[in-house]
Amino acid sequence: MPKHRSLSEEDVALFRKEVAQVSPLRQDRIQRAPKRPGPLPRQSLEDERATLRELLSDDPYFADLETGDELVYIRPGLQNKLLRKLRRGQFSVGAELDMHGLTVAEAHGALSEFLKECRLRGLRCVRIIHGKGLRSPEGRPVIKGKLDRWLRLRQEVVAFCSARTVDGGTGAVYVLLKRQ
Repeated sequence: MPKHRSLSEEDVALFRKEVAQVSPLRQDRIQRAPKRPGPLPRQSLEDERATLRELLSDDPYFADLETGDELVYIRPGLQNKLLRKLRRGQFSVGAELDMHGLTVAEAHGALSEFLKECRLRGLRCVRIIHGKGLRSPEGRPVIKGKLDRWLRLRQEVVAFCSARTVDGGTGAVYVLLKRQ
């Protein structure tokens, strides 16, 4: 075993003189670099921007929907048989979003979050209740017309149509989403 050499008073004084201006560190651990952010969902962001532009525009076609007007849409190139099955309620509804009482901006945000969650869960068919606008100031639906436009702009939406009477009639829509 090696013997330890004791320090002279001169060595101790020299050491203290050299470290006199040194202040202790608060932390002796190195912080890890933060994780790199994930990839940007460019297409989703572009869909959101396009929908926001449409939200702010006053397209007369979509603003003049009446309470009883039926909403129907199928992406070009798809079979009408698919839409017929959707209209008959032959798809199982996996989730539902109720937009009653929401402002247009709130409804748009709720729709985006809802559809994103549905896609993550792998749902194929959902129901969105937009209401008939009976309590709106003009007595006509506001969100219904906007929803019609928003859904047409969403890439994940294959088709949509007004629900059967038992599921809300012209105050709700069935939405068919792309398969994963």
